[in-house]
Amino acid sequence: MSLQLSPALIIFVVTIATSLVGLFGNTKVIEHCIFRPYWFLRRRQYHTIVTSTLVHGDLMHLIFNMVTFWAFGFLLERAIGWVHFLTLYFAGMLISHVGTYIKHKSDPEYASLGASGAILAVLFAAIVLFPDNSLYIIPIPVPIPAPLFGIGFLAYSWWASRNPQGRINHDAHFTGAITGLVYVALVAPEAYRYLLANLL
Repeated sequence: MSLQLSPALIIFVVTIATSLVGLFGNTKVIEHCIFRPYWFLRRRQYHTIVTSTLVHGDLMHLIFNMVTFWAFGFLLERAIGWVHFLTLYFAGMLISHVGTYIKHKSDPEYASLGASGAILAVLFAAIVLFPDNSLYIIPIPVPIPAPLFGIGFLAYSWWASRNPQGRINHDAHFTGAITGLVYVALVAPEAYRYLLANLL
């Protein structure tokens, strides 16, 4: 795939670079960037809405997000243009933080990081616009039709957000995915007709 300098490429490179510095260079980078709902207003940590998406908790977290971005982000940017792409990406970023803030604003110990909310907005917009695509999920060795993956992922994220275990922010995953679906409904509603036909 030939890449040209674009907002998607800048986001991709900066996210990888910042995450690697935080993971293997200076851990203070992560501490400065991380989103803490309890302290967001109390300490005016407004920048963390953006900076928390530039760092990741571990290498696998970064790899999964960036592989998804690579597979769908550049494709989507070419299809809808960089203005719509940036709008969608930042909408996914902001809305996924809103849900996290509402749920954890009274918990001084809670913290969240990673670009999953924004990237899932991109992924689910791509699923609607390109329903013929398939996705691979490790360790499942067969391709999964994108619409079926979307349905399964939403159902799982909804359940997991109500039965939280571990450190994964399923609320951000769910709200990010919904953001992508709603964005396409607003700017390209005709895509849903093709998606429905593909499902049937």
